[in-house]
Amino acid sequence: MSQQADGATAKSKRSPAAHAPAKTRRAAGDGGRELRRTGILVTLLLSGLTAVSPLSMDMYLPALPEVTRALGSGAGTLQLTLTAYFVGMAVGQLVIGPMSDRWGRRRPLLAGMVAYVVASLCCSLAPTAELLVASRLLQGLAGAAGVVIARAVVRDLFNGLEMARFFSTLLLVTSVAPVIAPVIGGQVLRVTDWRGVFLVLAAIGALLVVLVWRRLPETLTPGRRQLGGVRGALWLMRGLFADRIFTGYMLANGFAYGALFSYIAASPFVIQDIYGASAQEYSLLFGLNSLGLMLMGQLNRRVFVGRVRLDKALGWGLAAICAGGVVLLMVTGGVFGPAGTVGVSACLFVMISSLGLVLPNANALALNRTPHAAGSASALLGTSGFVMGAVASAVMGIAAKDTAVPMAVVQLSSAVVALGCFMALCRPWRTRPAEQRQS
Repeated sequence: MSQQADGATAKSKRSPAAHAPAKTRRAAGDGGRELRRTGILVTLLLSGLTAVSPLSMDMYLPALPEVTRALGSGAGTLQLTLTAYFVGMAVGQLVIGPMSDRWGRRRPLLAGMVAYVVASLCCSLAPTAELLVASRLLQGLAGAAGVVIARAVVRDLFNGLEMARFFSTLLLVTSVAPVIAPVIGGQVLRVTDWRGVFLVLAAIGALLVVLVWRRLPETLTPGRRQLGGVRGALWLMRGLFADRIFTGYMLANGFAYGALFSYIAASPFVIQDIYGASAQEYSLLFGLNSLGLMLMGQLNRRVFVGRVRLDKALGWGLAAICAGGVVLLMVTGGVFGPAGTVGVSACLFVMISSLGLVLPNANALALNRTPHAAGSASALLGTSGFVMGAVASAVMGIAAKDTAVPMAVVQLSSAVVALGCFMALCRPWRTRPAEQRQS
């Protein structure tokens, strides 16, 4: 706790908002108070911005085998389109998050979403696998604006348990995106080729640009913005890393995303190529897992938040992912006999659903410690996740394609490291009850 206090003291000297009363921090000026009152509007708009990431990944998944054939490239090369997107999302958040602390939320968000539309059109026109990889990198860089700034806006508007509940609500809406995205992608492939998927993404991005322009006011008033340019942003992030507990939540969140993204990267080939499911069957299985994630997030919002310490709920979620990973490794390794689609899918359902306890609570606990630098903290949270996603998808690209064991190994390893970081750095058994009631 002392390290966090020291870091907060040093950073508060650079941010007058750190000394503001809680009510002031939770409502950023007239625009923020107005936005808080329009609950449905803020939920849908922020959910739409956050959904850019799963839509960009998951609508594309049923098309991966077709893209491999159309562009004449191997599966490993096409896995790089996922890796490039993850890298773009990681780097983009790291840049755009501090920009939003310096210049406010609206301008970086609008610029990023316009660039996302352009990059999606470039993906739809890519004639070679190499140009598709480059376009996906740009798409990730630009799409990062919606993800990182949406989290920062939540921190501008909400605090404590209220923020945890809102993140769970956000998870409900954004979980619909993975449910319907592969289905939409599969249906798009019935009437056109894989290029049509990116045209649909460009149209979604254009719609979000219009909604942000017309409906999202600025939530970070000039008096609460960070100064100091690049050097100030680096100093601010250094202070965030110095907070041991924030770093623990960040790493737990990041490695949990590693388990998720290794599943996203490998599952189209595991379920379709190894176990023989069709694109439509795969999309339904993928949607079922996303539905489990959504339902667990709502269980967290309605039952756990306010009744169970957030650290405890987070620990339960991480332990469940580890348990599911152990069983998945045993199933895919043939311990119980020849693996089948049902057994593998059941293990994946447990692991992905358990993320509904991990993601909202890790984000809320981390951002609750950083009211003075929500954009930078959001950037680090998002970047950690997408760095793990880039590594996981790259590993999946070079792993053997005739077995699901590599996917199970990467998922289990990510979950174990996430739990280890949480226990070693956050030390939840030492957390004071008073702090948990506020967080």
